[in-house]
This record gives sequence, structure tokens and C-alpha cells, in this order.
Amino acid sequence: MNKPMILIVEDDAAVRNLISTTLKMQNYKFHVATTGSQALLEAVSNQPDIMLLDLGLPDMDGVEIITKVRSWSNMPIIVISARCEDRDKIEALDAGADDYITKPFSVEEFLARLRVTIRRINCVQTPHKENSIFVNGELKIDYVSGCAYCRGKELHLTPIEYKLLCLLAKNIGKVLTHTYITREVWGNAWDNNVASLRVFMATLRKKIEIDTANPEYIQTHIGIGYRMLKLD
Repeated sequence: MNKPMILIVEDDAAVRNLISTTLKMQNYKFHVATTGSQALLEAVSNQPDIMLLDLGLPDMDGVEIITKVRSWSNMPIIVISARCEDRDKIEALDAGADDYITKPFSVEEFLARLRVTIRRINCVQTPHKENSIFVNGELKIDYVSGCAYCRGKELHLTPIEYKLLCLLAKNIGKVLTHTYITREVWGNAWDNNVASLRVFMATLRKKIEIDTANPEYIQTHIGIGYRMLKLD
């Protein structure tokens, strides 16, 4: 894709100016919102490709915004927040965020995370000429359209969930370590972030498994990683 349209949602003027100046220097197009209400309006009216979201907004919590956006869009959401506790990160990721950057942050880290997100978008949008359809039991992935189905119904997956599903599918039958998965999905910046991985695996399982306590498709190897089981 060409340079994505980015929505900056940040009420702190200094941080907002830092992000906007950085994006401008890299020739990214962007819109700005300073409240949650403005962010939702911008998201609906301008349909940006990526949202950069602060959690501590004056009119609503950022997690609420993530939940609202996820009800109708799979647009990647990168949280940029001063909240540094693991529970805050997990809450945001569980709600549907794709990445989490803690303030203060370096411009280099910010741009690296942004590039990873753009590569994921490109990966989803790039057609696979060979083996464009993956089928395993009642699970089907159409790589060309970027859609996945299970038991005849389309799965409404976030970009991270889709990337995880495709990674497991392309390595069906193999045990993938936590380190390998996090590097493939998030890059080295999130190397071996097992807590975040568990959150996304849990939400993915809820969407494809009949009984998450007895998974049919994704098997956990405790302390090691995950494997997609091959069904007849």
C-alpha cells in the first residue's frame, strides 16, 4: 500500500506535536483528534488506516474507544500511553489493540513499531498466488481476500489475530515457540512477550473453538509455545 492515513488521538500538546512532526518528516498523511468523541468521528468519516491512541483522554477512556472501533473495524490500533503496568497493557490488548508503546518513547522505537504495523497490513492485502486457500477441518483461510471462516461462518478477526492464525496455519503440525511467534508477529521489539501473546491466543480461541478448555485447533505446549493440530 502507499503511505497509510494515520489518525493521532492525543490530548497532550507536546506528545501530539512530537508525533505529528515525526510523521510529517516521514511524509505520512495524518489527522488529529484530542478527545474520544472526535476520534470516533474521525474514524468513521475519514476511515484512517492506522490509529495512534492515547488512553487518558478527557472525555472517555481509550479502552472504551478500542472496544467501540472493534465493533465495526479491524483497523490497526497502536496505543501510546503513560500507563506502564502489565494489567493496563493486557486490558488494552484484550480489548483489541494491536500494539502498545509506553511513554516516554524514542522516535526510533515509534517509527519501528509503525513500520511493523504497515508490513502486517501489506501482508494481509498482498494476494498469495499459490495455495491461496487453506483448509483444516472446518477452518478455512482465504489468503487473497484476507478472510477466515469456521463452521461456515466468517470470523471477525483483528489484524493480530489474523496474523497469528495464518502463522499457525502455515506451520500446521509444528510447535512454534513463544519467541518465534512474537518475533514473527510483532518484531524484535516485543521479543518473547508471552503475556500479550496469551491474551491474543485466548481471544482467537474464543472465535474458532467450540470449547476453549478442550481446543480442537490450537494446542498449548506449556512453557514452550503453540501448535495448530491437523484435522482429518
